Amino acid sequence: MSFKEKIKSGKFIITCEIAPPKGTNVDKALKEAEILKGKVDAINVTELQSSVMRLGSMVMSYLLKTKGFEPICQVAGRDRNRLALQSDLLSGYVLGLTNVLVLTGDHPQRGDHPQAKPVYDLDSIQILEAIKMLNSGVDMAGNGLDGKPDIFAGAVVNPGADPIGPEIIKMEKKISAGATFFQTQAVFDVEKFENFMKKIPHIKVPVLPSVILLKSPQMARYMNENVAGIEVPQALIKEMDCPDKNDRVKKSVEICARLIKGLKPFCRGVHIMPLGWENKVPLALDAAGL
Repeated sequence: MSFKEKIKSGKFIITCEIAPPKGTNVDKALKEAEILKGKVDAINVTELQSSVMRLGSMVMSYLLKTKGFEPICQVAGRDRNRLALQSDLLSGYVLGLTNVLVLTGDHPQRGDHPQAKPVYDLDSIQILEAIKMLNSGVDMAGNGLDGKPDIFAGAVVNPGADPIGPEIIKMEKKISAGATFFQTQAVFDVEKFENFMKKIPHIKVPVLPSVILLKSPQMARYMNENVAGIEVPQALIKEMDCPDKNDRVKKSVEICARLIKGLKPFCRGVHIMPLGWENKVPLALDAAGL
């Protein structure tokens, strides 16, 4: 059963993400993916996450596809104009990459090439609209296609945004533009996510809250200070403050599993961000009863 079929069936979905290498050695990323085989329904491949130059999402997604995985290829508007975006979407589809997560993309000033010029010809809503047009058989200029794709497009939402009203309006626009599932910014507070879901009873598109495997209290504090829309509660930071590294790993897995179990009643699936700890994902899922 494909990712699209699983979403439509109502199955509780588990996705995870991996980052392509900063270079050409893909062996480590592929080995990390093997750890997830049989444990997740799809693997989300990041696209120049945090504006750090890496191997592209499309290439890594294709390699995963050849290894029997169900990839979700990220497409960001930061680096390409509408010509390149549409061409890449068609190219990816020809390679068998039918699942796409659409992003606007972090500004280059946040990454390792701050002198890079951002493009932002299209934002995430406009990219979703472009996909809808391609799926219907025409490009953004209204020209017919010789063979049309069937791209299954998702988008992102931040349930921790403050105020939350504009975020919900944007979410509704993304659905109108063609979004068929959502992955969220990292969630650390189950009650806040529950309150967010209570505000969107009219939205029937599956929402997959993201859960991060925290590595240290320092990492949590950094996220609080530098990542918009994320708030790691002080109680969790205190839990992570273990002097022994092995204890921190166990606590990270425990917190991740606890969050998954707490979020499950309010969503159609979860998205796990292991940040290099792919080998801990099966432990967290087992502890969460998944």
